[in-house]
Amino acid sequence: MSRPHAAERVSRFGTTVFSEFSALAQKHGAVNLGQGFPDFDGPDAVKEAAQKAIRDGVNQYAITTGARDLRLAIAEHAARFHGQQVDPDTMVTVTSGATEAILDVILGLVDPGDEVVAFEPFYDSYDANITFVGAKARYVPLRAPDAQHPEWWIDQAELEAAFSPRTRLLILNSPQNPTGKVFTRAELERIGELCVRHDVKVLSDEVYEHIVFAPARHVRPSTIPSLADRTITVSSMGKTFSLTGWKIGWVIAPPPLRDAVQRAHQFVTFATASPLQAATAAALRLPDSYFQELADRYLARREKLLRGLREAGLPAHAPEGSYFILADISHLGFPDDVTFCRHLVTQVGVAAIPPSVFYSPEHKHLGRGFARFAFCKTDGVLDEGARRLRDGLSKPR
Repeated sequence: MSRPHAAERVSRFGTTVFSEFSALAQKHGAVNLGQGFPDFDGPDAVKEAAQKAIRDGVNQYAITTGARDLRLAIAEHAARFHGQQVDPDTMVTVTSGATEAILDVILGLVDPGDEVVAFEPFYDSYDANITFVGAKARYVPLRAPDAQHPEWWIDQAELEAAFSPRTRLLILNSPQNPTGKVFTRAELERIGELCVRHDVKVLSDEVYEHIVFAPARHVRPSTIPSLADRTITVSSMGKTFSLTGWKIGWVIAPPPLRDAVQRAHQFVTFATASPLQAATAAALRLPDSYFQELADRYLARREKLLRGLREAGLPAHAPEGSYFILADISHLGFPDDVTFCRHLVTQVGVAAIPPSVFYSPEHKHLGRGFARFAFCKTDGVLDEGARRLRDGLSKPR
């Protein structure tokens, strides 16, 4: 008998749900409110900075920690928006997007047999990367808003029960994909108490840090005293500047933790695109007005899609951050979210993502009554998506 072609570590992973539903959307001419990439470009000044860097010969390998001017811009940005003091030479590594940064953190800090606590629903690369290093995930479900909780919330007893002597890392995503939850300072302080008690490090995924809607406010976990020396902050430029294809991300961490991440990064990609690093430095130095206008524009898109969903009979909770909405489909009679989303893309002409794929097997039932819609789209696309939802969901099946 021949051996299987795929290594065991990847054997349980098929095509990602994003690829599957984007392909279905293209095949059926559907409005794609599924995959979370903008259908519009970022600032001209940032694109022109990339073109200038190419013309000026910034086209060879950057040093593995990242171009120093970008590391300096990342430190300036951390001070400007979070009051965080960052040494660009000892606390920053530039990566090929936040997805690579997440892998580097897990490779650098987690050993086979260790345990990693994460909240679900989760960004799908977390589960894959934990599997790749031979660790075990311990998932804590975020609970949906209810009569006692106006926002997504954590059951403290469930969180405490997830920690064990083998826990090495906790993964935190705020603003969170796909729920839109923004963790409060009080929640972060409670998490910090547990991490200190169990000597656990924190991977803080903050790629939506500038897409937050008042009264919510993004608090960087590394600015919480109990978490300052144990947090690795991961962010990127793709979501903030609508240039997701550039794949420029970064890690900020205390020097010993940054060094552990850097040891992994140097053998994963070594370095990332030099001219795009130069342009990202220019992007991070845009005036405060750019970042405020970004949040304002996304707030208007959020309200537009919320109206469209509700008019189509899909109740939806307003997210505090990110550019995703989870709509309630539990009353529509579909057996699960995957069946609903396939019906939606093939029969209604709108693509959404079934959020049960962002849950561990034991908690998949928590996602089956929802569908995830993205509002990082132009007004015309959102309007057409809403029209199709109203018309298509009103027809008998």
